[in-house]
Amino acid sequence: MNDAIKHGEAEVNGVRLHYAEQGEGPLVLLLHGFPESWYSWRHQFAPLAEAGYRVVAPDQRGYARSEQLERVDAYTLLHLVGDAVALIGALGEERAVVVGHDWGAPVAWAAAALRPDLVRGVAGLSVPPLPAGPGTLSAARENFGDGFYQIYFQEPGRADAELAADVKSSLRRILCGLQPGGEPRPWVVPEGKTLLDTVPEPDRLPDWLTDADLDAFTADYARHGERAFTGGLNWYRNIDRNSELMTAFAGRPIDVPALYVVGEQDLVNAMIAPEAVEYLLKNLTPRLHRHVRLPDTGHWTQQERPAEVTEALLDFLAQLAE
Repeated sequence: MNDAIKHGEAEVNGVRLHYAEQGEGPLVLLLHGFPESWYSWRHQFAPLAEAGYRVVAPDQRGYARSEQLERVDAYTLLHLVGDAVALIGALGEERAVVVGHDWGAPVAWAAAALRPDLVRGVAGLSVPPLPAGPGTLSAARENFGDGFYQIYFQEPGRADAELAADVKSSLRRILCGLQPGGEPRPWVVPEGKTLLDTVPEPDRLPDWLTDADLDAFTADYARHGERAFTGGLNWYRNIDRNSELMTAFAGRPIDVPALYVVGEQDLVNAMIAPEAVEYLLKNLTPRLHRHVRLPDTGHWTQQERPAEVTEALLDFLAQLAE
């Protein structure tokens, strides 16, 4: 592991966040998704720091070494954007480039849309910018059925207990098993099955994930015991609430330079049609720098293709300085 990475904590927006950082220069804030942590950016720290940037990756609210709040409604998108905004200030910075993967991407896109005075550039990995509006879960149920994973997550305690029973096994199954055969498809739990029934134990780890990586993720998640995954699951339990809260900003474009990176085998491609992604990027990111599609790449973008993602980020950051 990179010994130059330092760790710290900050009290922001009513929650204690752990973060990892390396380097000096303009701030680049890296926001992870589910079920990940700061460690999912392990490959990006050194090259971005060597290029002259201060790289900071927090464990977001409810995850890993950061604090979990009990209330489900303490995990709305506005809370999460508030955490990112407050962290920029707590780090002594005035502006940042914000990069998000998976759930971190909606936080990054929303932060850029709502606070362009603080966010000078935004990059989303996997998840494109999405319009605000009601009915998100009902639409998901109509499109993918009652077993769709986001709906499965809604019942408090169910997925929490299944995943926490064996943290390392759960992480290994999810990180390795969402796209068998490289086929992008929505994550759906058949009736009568459990969540983990859909992601069997892999015969071997992929080249981009080691047992030491799994140990690092597991150690951070295990700190929360039977609530190891509850913080992250509570993000999903605010999907409809987020739609209601963000309706006031429906149609607001993201008026800062933007980058979108997605793997061609990402399950998001089975949930949002490519033509819909193009429409969203055209209408919501008028200052889009690049739309990068990575071949033979699944959902765990910056872990599966660290060199390509880092190259795209460095190219984007360089044009911001021009």
